[in-house]
Amino acid sequence: MSDYESIDCSTYTEYELAIMRRQRLRMRWRGEDKLDHLEVVTPVDLETREGEEFLIARTGSGGRLRLRLDHILQATTLPADGVRGHSEPHQ
Repeated sequence: MSDYESIDCSTYTEYELAIMRRQRLRMRWRGEDKLDHLEVVTPVDLETREGEEFLIARTGSGGRLRLRLDHILQATTLPADGVRGHSEPHQ
């Protein structure tokens, strides 16, 4: 049985919008290594597997990340025009 904790629907919607708008996100998450990570990514998809939800994203170097949504600590949109983005802390 998974220890996954569902995230708020409005947060899920923010990820969907970022994918549709091709917005880069500054993401902070807790990895499987139990360390906090910070990286700018481009979200490309959301997926559900075995009752857990994930954000699929590309890194600036072209790598691929699969982040479990309940491990994301913060996501800040980075609009192309340089205006300060929206920050969403997560628990």
